[in-house]
Amino acid sequence: MDRYELRRQDYSLSEDQTELQAVYAKFFKSRCPLEVVRAAEPTGFDKNLWEQLCGTGASTMALPESVGGDGATLVDLVLAAEELGRAIAPVPWIDHICAARLLARLGALRPDADGTADVVEGRQVVALDPRIDAVAGIRLIPSGSVADQIIVRDGDDMVGLTFATRPAKVDNIGRLPMAWVDPAAADRRIVLASGAEALAHYERALDEWRVLTAAALVGLVEETMRIAAEFAKTRYTMGVPISTLQGISHPLANIAIVVQSGRNLARRAAWFLEYEPDVQPGLAAAAFVYMAEEAAKAATMAVHVQGGLGVTTESAASAYLVRARGWPLAAGDPGASAVRVAELFARA
Repeated sequence: MDRYELRRQDYSLSEDQTELQAVYAKFFKSRCPLEVVRAAEPTGFDKNLWEQLCGTGASTMALPESVGGDGATLVDLVLAAEELGRAIAPVPWIDHICAARLLARLGALRPDADGTADVVEGRQVVALDPRIDAVAGIRLIPSGSVADQIIVRDGDDMVGLTFATRPAKVDNIGRLPMAWVDPAAADRRIVLASGAEALAHYERALDEWRVLTAAALVGLVEETMRIAAEFAKTRYTMGVPISTLQGISHPLANIAIVVQSGRNLARRAAWFLEYEPDVQPGLAAAAFVYMAEEAAKAATMAVHVQGGLGVTTESAASAYLVRARGWPLAAGDPGASAVRVAELFARA
């Protein structure tokens, strides 16, 4: 990708990026219909879909060439994340690649090391604690029930945890493979790195998680808007489609604005994080906070457009609503990210 594409106010994509997004849009549309999403809700994870996704190179592309990856940029990853969110796919791709990229930066992934290829190609799932406000002891990990290795902070240490028996999945509104993880109960505990540099790498991983989650929420919101708009065009009142009524059309137009502004913000945050991370350090958190708030409101409106049908558990709109509310909470209180935005911009 040309280094100056997407710079500052330019959100254009290269031909390769447009093709990349189209490939993942086609993949999720054909391999992840709503029936697949529903079937995976008890565990929050579809292993078959995960293997198919990794077979496309979705895990490999996200990692540096130095460890056997394809060296995709964060902007490329944002495009794939948007399509994952559009399909509300039950796979821990965002968690995995952010954790794997962190392992690579910490030097814990080496081409000659056992297990590196398994992580790079997605045969072993790695996860991390995405909370911006570090916690001690037992904590909720979004992919904790399916991960083979979990990376957590313990003071100034970055620690890798493995369990002989994976932690049990706990029910959650986002339908994620979430689990309570107790570092003290791990069967194996490895200090991956320590000190200020290690913490800086972890902060970078959290920024990547936030910007990719924001992009996923953009795709989620755009699809829930489409579902609501299609419904509104086929329902009539007083002889006209309800889509022509201001009480319906104006809120849908507002959702369209959220989609475009959230998309631009996520892409801009990804570009700066990739190329000039010190210039706009608060953008990743800002994109996440914006979409965390707006996604829930937009998905709620999409449910309201469909009236009684929208609130049924069988409706597609309700599936999107619970994830719009639950996915941002995987990182704890989104307000902590809002505080970080304020702190970073106050220093600028």
